[in-house]
Amino acid sequence: MPEGKMKLPPDVTFYTEQRLMVWRPRGILDEKMVGQITTFIGSVEATSKSPFDRFTDTTLLDAINLSFDYMFHTALYRRKICAGHPKVKSAFLVKWGKSDHEAKLYALLTENSALDVKLFEELEAAAKWLNVPVELLRPAHAVSEKLSPPPLVRSQKS
Repeated sequence: MPEGKMKLPPDVTFYTEQRLMVWRPRGILDEKMVGQITTFIGSVEATSKSPFDRFTDTTLLDAINLSFDYMFHTALYRRKICAGHPKVKSAFLVKWGKSDHEAKLYALLTENSALDVKLFEELEAAAKWLNVPVELLRPAHAVSEKLSPPPLVRSQKS
């Protein structure tokens, strides 16, 4: 856990007592953004004495620009890094129909690993599964429940 030594990436909140990292990415989710959060999680895992769960709120994204190849290799890397470690939960909040494809793919690629990935359309269900108060998962600036789907931007490379 970051104990004041490690700088948190943008849009990340860490709840030490609940052993929970909350990430609310904004804008366009691309390889650079995923690389930053993956590096951060890896650093925390390497220095932490006990595992922590994760919650990712994808509802604030404008678009997703990730190739299948990049997602595949990122998921395999995470599987390898987490092998032999205690299971951790990773909840994704998705509220926009077809754009949840990437989260579903990540969940599929990390099946039967130390990463227990689940997708949720409701904040309350995610909080219950993570066994944390729903208030920890709510954004500070209450986002409207009626969000329009972000456009799906796919990279041309595979």
